[in-house]
Amino acid sequence: MDRMLYIAMNGAKNALLAQATTSHNLANANTVGFKADLDEFKALPVYGPVLASRVYSEDTRVGTNLNAGSLMTTGRDLDIAIQGDGWIAVQTPEGQEAYTRAGELKIDSAGLLTTATGHPVLGNDGPIAIPPAAKVQIGADGGITILAPGDPPNAPLLVDRIKLVNPPREAMEKRLDGLMGVKAGVTVDPDANVRVVAGALEGSNVNAVDAMVRMIQYARMFETQSKLMQQADTNGEATNRLLTLA
Repeated sequence: MDRMLYIAMNGAKNALLAQATTSHNLANANTVGFKADLDEFKALPVYGPVLASRVYSEDTRVGTNLNAGSLMTTGRDLDIAIQGDGWIAVQTPEGQEAYTRAGELKIDSAGLLTTATGHPVLGNDGPIAIPPAAKVQIGADGGITILAPGDPPNAPLLVDRIKLVNPPREAMEKRLDGLMGVKAGVTVDPDANVRVVAGALEGSNVNAVDAMVRMIQYARMFETQSKLMQQADTNGEATNRLLTLA
């Protein structure tokens, strides 16, 4: 059998994988704080008695686009957006620390401050608990103040401060749950220079037009590889006929 079939089959498979990544990005074009996944094709030589011009391709995830998305004003007290570089520290279900820029916060039934997906937001000493309050506000430094029922407007009480961090970009990597983590051995401390904007959210950094163009490109790549597989089948049938005549 002509080895061209295996080369074309490999190319078609990786075109589908690349299209899946782009499709995932496109599906999250409106997800708050989403960071687009990046991938690229890598050429791998074929070893053995074959033509040197034949190479396998491999779709490889090379990282995450950490550039900021656009800010959207909401006016909601518990909505925050990171201004510039930085991340909000949250706790995973396993008790680990992870990071996000999705600042659509809420207070759950237990009084914990969480993200929209239910991850507790971390403060100075762990997850932040908000006591019953008539009003909750978040300052530019992440400080959370409340007004208890009946308190005058000029007597806010500081409850806790959101842990805001800014690890080196090269130390960050996306987790399977969509949150960001850091590589083993990297220590992440609070950074007082990280500022937030209250009453706003950061949108996804996915470029929808670019993602659509990539979807079309990968679809054409898959079609080309499929035609090569059909040609390999045609070549095989022709070879069999010649062998029968011989």
